[in-house]
Amino acid sequence: MKTNSEILESIQHELIVSCQALPEEPLYSSHIMARMAYAAMMGGAKGIRANSIEDIKEIKQTVNLPIIGIIKHVYSGSNVFITPTRKEIDLLYQEGVDIIAMDATIRVRPDGKVLSEVFPTIRQQYSDQLFMADCSTYEEAKEAYELGFDCLGTTLSGYTEYTQGTELPDIELIAKLVRDFPIPIIAEGGIWTPEELKRVFELGAYTAVVGTAITRPMDITKRFVQAIKSDV
Repeated sequence: MKTNSEILESIQHELIVSCQALPEEPLYSSHIMARMAYAAMMGGAKGIRANSIEDIKEIKQTVNLPIIGIIKHVYSGSNVFITPTRKEIDLLYQEGVDIIAMDATIRVRPDGKVLSEVFPTIRQQYSDQLFMADCSTYEEAKEAYELGFDCLGTTLSGYTEYTQGTELPDIELIAKLVRDFPIPIIAEGGIWTPEELKRVFELGAYTAVVGTAITRPMDITKRFVQAIKSDV
């Protein structure tokens, strides 16, 4: 069993592939996500980001790579849906994922509280667990760092109400986080090409997550179709 330091070292300057599909998507299946993860591993990925206990269990049977685990769950009255409550964190911890990622935005969570009110007790209880903060702004990343997260991700830049329209990948945010915080910065969100991936590493990103561009053929197809229509 790897230590937290060994887990982080194994993904440094490497590619993490996000293998996720939601119920309304064609590839929604734990078996398919496990095969996606296997294909990613065969292609050279050194980590997997996965959603749901069911998918994580299946992926574990297929690959031996560090897993960033999340549980997406929509609760009424809150826009926070990536590992939004203590319930999801408990489930991921019990499953033994290497890194638990959670929404680290300023938005009010399903329990009516904000991150600074809930994370300190989580950090204290699960002191041996690596936590990744999915942020959308510099200020959110700063707070997450001060609260004790182990790594900071740009995952939600462009996806919160107050960052909509941000050009992705968010090069400016990645550069600022690398400059100001001495913990791993994970570039995630809107990386579509190998050139963009190379760019975020040149900025100093510790590692990077690519999802849609690799594991969502419906969205990839849409981009090609849109390219045709734009030329007509």
